[in-house]
Amino acid sequence: MTETPATADLWDERGDDLLSLSVPLADFGGTLRFSGPARTVRCFEDNALLKSLVSTPGDGAVLVVDGGGSVRTALMGDMIAAIALENGWAGIVIHGAVRDRTALAALPLGIKALASNPRKSGKTGAGEADVVLTIGETVVAPGKRVYADEDGVVVER
Repeated sequence: MTETPATADLWDERGDDLLSLSVPLADFGGTLRFSGPARTVRCFEDNALLKSLVSTPGDGAVLVVDGGGSVRTALMGDMIAAIALENGWAGIVIHGAVRDRTALAALPLGIKALASNPRKSGKTGAGEADVVLTIGETVVAPGKRVYADEDGVVVER
């Protein structure tokens, strides 16, 4: 496994080839620096599709989740994060909320999200997987490389 370069260094070297997520993400996982090809899911206050996706082999990918920026319910907690870890996901970036902060911080998994909320989400399975997302002004396409660290998240154009 190769070391993930610092996002600031990447930006200095390849800024024209990268997009920066301009939403205020915080670190919740025990791994602060992670990277991998993007897999995507769009779901709003419902995490069944997210759980289904991380239950498959991650192969070092980063799951980027567009939860519409809602922090009203958590899209991921410790149980789903543990499933992602067991299945080889490098990290998860959520444009939404998580829960179980203490347990998430103990897992060697990269996790970034907007906030924490103890309220759990719906379980209907509503949403779309492996679609092009627009989070803020940043387009995230499946397969594009995602780099994350304490400074933020950058994505290949």
